[in-house]
Amino acid sequence: MAGDSEQRLSSYHLTFLGGETKLARMVGRPVAQFLHVQASGGIVLLIAAAVALIWANSPFQESYHHLFETHIEIVIGDFEVFDENLEHFISDALMAIFFFVVGLEIKREVVVGGLRNPKAAAFPAIAAIGGMAVPALIFTAFNFGGPGADGWGIPTATDIAFAVGVVSLLGSRVPSPLKVFLLTLAIVDDLLAIMVIAIFYTESLSFGWLGVATAMLVLVALLKRLKVWYIPLYVIVGTFVWFAVFKSGVHATIAGVALGLLTPARPLHMAKESESLSAFVAGAGHDLDDGETQALAFLIRENVSVLDRLISWLHPWTSFVIIPLFALANAGIEFSTEAVSDALTGSVGLGVFLGLIVGKTVGVGGFAWLADRVGIASLPPGVTPLHMIGISMTAAIGFTVSIFVTGLAFSDEALVEESKMAIIFASVAAAIGGALILTLAAKRAAGAPSDDDPALDPAPSSATT
Repeated sequence: MAGDSEQRLSSYHLTFLGGETKLARMVGRPVAQFLHVQASGGIVLLIAAAVALIWANSPFQESYHHLFETHIEIVIGDFEVFDENLEHFISDALMAIFFFVVGLEIKREVVVGGLRNPKAAAFPAIAAIGGMAVPALIFTAFNFGGPGADGWGIPTATDIAFAVGVVSLLGSRVPSPLKVFLLTLAIVDDLLAIMVIAIFYTESLSFGWLGVATAMLVLVALLKRLKVWYIPLYVIVGTFVWFAVFKSGVHATIAGVALGLLTPARPLHMAKESESLSAFVAGAGHDLDDGETQALAFLIRENVSVLDRLISWLHPWTSFVIIPLFALANAGIEFSTEAVSDALTGSVGLGVFLGLIVGKTVGVGGFAWLADRVGIASLPPGVTPLHMIGISMTAAIGFTVSIFVTGLAFSDEALVEESKMAIIFASVAAAIGGALILTLAAKRAAGAPSDDDPALDPAPSSATT
């Protein structure tokens, strides 16, 4: 077995990444390492947003708008499948894949993750509810009865990639339980945001197409129950689900979420069967024929759930292609004195900015404090109240989903631009403010005396001397 391991390690050098070429050393391995850094998705998203802002405010701004207004028409025979511009294609089609991955992550958390245990999930879930309710109330206070009233859902979202990116860049200064809290909070936040999109941002319904979508989802559930494991078949059925939801009037991204929630989260074969597979290979005593090799490959593959395999395959595409494309298409706001003034003084801009910065910090932190006080849940070990303020402000980074909801809430371009600019200002302020508070919390925690510190021991009384 040791010889086999050495052979496998030596074979690594036969690959491009394992080679000693200058391209492998200077490009290949650094890029591969970068892709495995948790914060990399947020970094790529930040770069895409910066490129959009620079491009839209450069002498080449016309080319920016011309690119994303490019018309896309998909027709099969006489049947029109899609007839929108590139910006809508990214929002309606590509973002459905992103929300599919979100659905997968929610399903995994519910079945095998942090949301499986109701008691453990209570703390971030209550905080997420506060992080949605308070921002919505603040926005409504500025816009009740006005033209921007429909935008109340904009400041309720947390951008997972950005928020986790900020926390990851701080490294060990953020306690591990706090990182888990943020991830679970973001998952619950996404689930609530999806419900808001489905319920409140659906203008009109075609019950015929909604019936087709429901029938397709029932078919997916039936295939799953029959243990049909052929993923290309699900891709075909899933495409029909997306199209039916797109035509129904419900936003097409909901199709992605529904399919994600229906994906099997447990492997077909469990860990004990893996051990028997290893024993079979070790004791075979002969080279495996093609049939045995295929059967063995299937059994080994099915030790990993379909859900985990799909997340592994799709996460790089959503993190490094789809979300950056969405940011590139939507963050291109033209800066001017008037536009900045509207974002900072207009009712929509103020509602979004204060809804995110104040609403998220007070909502997440306040509801978490309340849950701790009432006894429903308690602060994770090693986490101080100052840590909670910092992580609550970090949750105010609402970039991607907030911009997405803006496009659903407003048809007035002026309101869209005002909202987007306020989102950018708030997200930058939340990232900087959250990072500074978390850094301060880490310094205070490091300087605090431990329970074993002799200085904490009470002075001996006269009765014991």
